[in-house]
Amino acid sequence: MKSKVLRSISIVLAILLAVVLIMANTPVNVSAHSVQNDLNPQETTPTPTGQINVPGFSIQINAPGPNELANTPDANNRISSLVQGIWHGIISPITLGISLFDPNVQMYEVHNDGSSYNVGFLIGVAIIFLLLGIFAGSRRR
Repeated sequence: MKSKVLRSISIVLAILLAVVLIMANTPVNVSAHSVQNDLNPQETTPTPTGQINVPGFSIQINAPGPNELANTPDANNRISSLVQGIWHGIISPITLGISLFDPNVQMYEVHNDGSSYNVGFLIGVAIIFLLLGIFAGSRRR
């Protein structure tokens, strides 16, 4: 029974991965994404900041600021969207390891379409943790 469930999950994930790989290479219509409004909400949103004081040292904390390259095409005239976000989330552990040794490799694409890329990235990371949990759970039994 367990092997049938794991095989079914593996097949679904393999199909999902194939779709992601195919869609990741689909060109995006840049003109539709690069329309800029006069009022960009990211420019008007303040970045929350704070400070934690512990005896002996102080830690400055703040939320990430706006991505100024969002909705702008990269050198190949592409903007990453939801599907590319999922793929980048899936490969993020590998790209993190490579980025420690090669500064030209990043785990997050800054030329993205905003919220949908971010959601895709988190879905991709969640897929990795889901697979690790399934694998670890099947090894314990």
